Amino acid sequence: MTGETIDKQTVMNAVEKAVQRYGASRDELIPILNDVNRSLGYIPAEAIEEISKLLKVSRSQLFTVASFYHMLSTKPRGKHVIQFCESAPCHVAGGREVWVTLKDTLKLESGETSPDGLWTLITTSCLGVCGVGPVILVDDDIYGNVTPDQIAGILARYH
Repeated sequence: MTGETIDKQTVMNAVEKAVQRYGASRDELIPILNDVNRSLGYIPAEAIEEISKLLKVSRSQLFTVASFYHMLSTKPRGKHVIQFCESAPCHVAGGREVWVTLKDTLKLESGETSPDGLWTLITTSCLGVCGVGPVILVDDDIYGNVTPDQIAGILARYH
């Protein structure tokens, strides 16, 4: 999804599928939210409302969890989400130059989505692969030892 309005039935179907997959348990809250996020591209208010009813968890608690984790979003994101690791090991290994190239190439700042709905650019504190920094994650694809001159080629894979 690219940020267009999602109809209520599509939202309900995504929630129902996630709850059926993991069970209506508070212990499965993050996997359920993650499934809905992956299915719809974000977690709309209608999904939070429905999950709240099914799991008997307050909407405020759901919103807190959904807004805490970088992998989840309560706002529409682009078709492709790029996460850039801004941890010290990545920064020392040349991450600043990679970050500047990403921003310049996409003409986006952290947290922004491109007007065409293709890209969302976000930063994260660590992707857990410090040994191969600088690191970026595009959707579920991780790229390590990234240099500024590789950015255009990496992005070209996702058009």
